[in-house]
Amino acid sequence: MRRSPNHGPRRDGLRPELVVIHYTAMPDAAAAERALCDPAREVSCHWLIARDGSVTALVDEERRAWHAGAGSWRGCADVNSRSIGIELDNDGASPFAAPLMDALECLLGDILMRWDIPAAGVIGHSDMAPGRKRDPGPRFDWLRLARRGLAVWPDCVAPGRAPPDMAGFRADAMAFGYPDVEDDLLLETVRLRFRPNARGPLDATDCEIAAALARA
Repeated sequence: MRRSPNHGPRRDGLRPELVVIHYTAMPDAAAAERALCDPAREVSCHWLIARDGSVTALVDEERRAWHAGAGSWRGCADVNSRSIGIELDNDGASPFAAPLMDALECLLGDILMRWDIPAAGVIGHSDMAPGRKRDPGPRFDWLRLARRGLAVWPDCVAPGRAPPDMAGFRADAMAFGYPDVEDDLLLETVRLRFRPNARGPLDATDCEIAAALARA
């Protein structure tokens, strides 16, 4: 096992309150590990999970790994200082391997308990960096994690009778944590995680999802 040199102290006394899920978009975990440990690339994460379920620690959780980049969550920009980053060995287009998902569940359970992070604090890279990042992508099984208490899923997705309301959708999505971005991008970002096959303009189901997330 190698350790990444790409890390520093968490700023302003911040501690982990989020877990950010990524995919590597590289040929295999070995290639990803080399990249995440390359000083010239200036990127890293705390944990890397290979397709066979092997888990590698690259940065101590007490340290600030360089995985999130530009973006924000719950109105705060320095996500790196407030999070633990997990990279998953996946190309972004393929299903996530079963051993990888099993290992992720075990690791997430330990992290959430260790740092007292709620399930709502487990987010995707795409959630906090709309338009810039799409990982862990539409193939990632968020519902599986939610059923195990390791993420959140809307508790009510039945369309209501009220017409779609972009202002209400925006307010609810931002209450959950999403950044303040333009309407179309916000809708695309929420759908990427919770409704990846949906197309077209905002509808009642989108609004019900956002309202449920605001209550999470």
